[in-house]
Amino acid sequence: MSRYGWERGFWGPSVSVDQKRELGRKAAAKLAKKEGREACPVQASGRDLAKTFWGKKWCENLARYSSLANRLPRGATYVRNGSVADLVIESGRVRAIVGGSAAYTIQINIRTLDSRTWKSIQQDCACGIETLLELWQGRLSTQVMTRLTQTRGGLFPEPGEISMSCSCPDSTVVCKHVAAVFYGVAVRLDQQPELLFRLRNVDHMELISKAGTAAALDEALGASSSAELAEGDLGDIFGIELELGDAGTVKKASGERVRKKAGKKTTTPAVRKTADKDVKKTVRKAAKKAAENPAKKVVKKAAKKVVKKVVKKVARKTATSVESQSTAKGRRKRRSGG
Repeated sequence: MSRYGWERGFWGPSVSVDQKRELGRKAAAKLAKKEGREACPVQASGRDLAKTFWGKKWCENLARYSSLANRLPRGATYVRNGSVADLVIESGRVRAIVGGSAAYTIQINIRTLDSRTWKSIQQDCACGIETLLELWQGRLSTQVMTRLTQTRGGLFPEPGEISMSCSCPDSTVVCKHVAAVFYGVAVRLDQQPELLFRLRNVDHMELISKAGTAAALDEALGASSSAELAEGDLGDIFGIELELGDAGTVKKASGERVRKKAGKKTTTPAVRKTADKDVKKTVRKAAKKAAENPAKKVVKKAAKKVVKKVVKKVARKTATSVESQSTAKGRRKRRSGG
């Protein structure tokens, strides 16, 4: 006996969750192939769909508006059971495919921030956000947080800036498929908070304090050794991986060995001190360049140069120390007659 449910605007055969997912998956794969990309399904887990600062604030912003809040809970189940088969966030719009009794296409248009509002946000948040890590983790002062999330003139959209459409036959403006996409955006912002800035068509790097970038680097450079700095702080600051082995061993992020492994204690204090100075000087130059033009590409380019120079300098200093100690050891051996 067939089961019946309310779908497509009338009572008809009910579609199982697995069938909904499969319908959505096939439609998403077809669209992604046509656009030359991979499908981007929303994967959520746990009772709370939004877990981080940006995902929670996205949901809180929507909940303030009764026209949206009353219908949003209908979409939570669709997100949890994996029916949002594809979700793409672009400048000014969100596109998605949600599996139901058929694969439905959803588009949510969100007005981008005008230059005047964005400049106002930058001015009000000046020197309040020092690092990219603080921004992504939501470790912001109350003043900055209030400014970014305020109802009017904030980073999050107002109801009048949002329009939406769904290919399903439901005549309501916010159907359960649209509601699922709104929740899907929250899940995606948990994973990639920078997408909110893309959606509003603004550059998140323009919120980072120039003075703060230099200060953060100075703090990181405080008392670290060259190896510790290259392996830890550079990765944290620039989002890159650099592995340093024992003294005398330097590896690039790709795993390419630059120098062969030597003994554990191969560098003298003088060599380590010189290497420290060289590394700090190189990093400060890169930081200054990034602060002058904090665009993402510039920071990435500067980071690559830093890594390259750090690897070469540390390897060169370490190799010199190893050779010197090896020569000295040979001389002592010859003198002793060994």
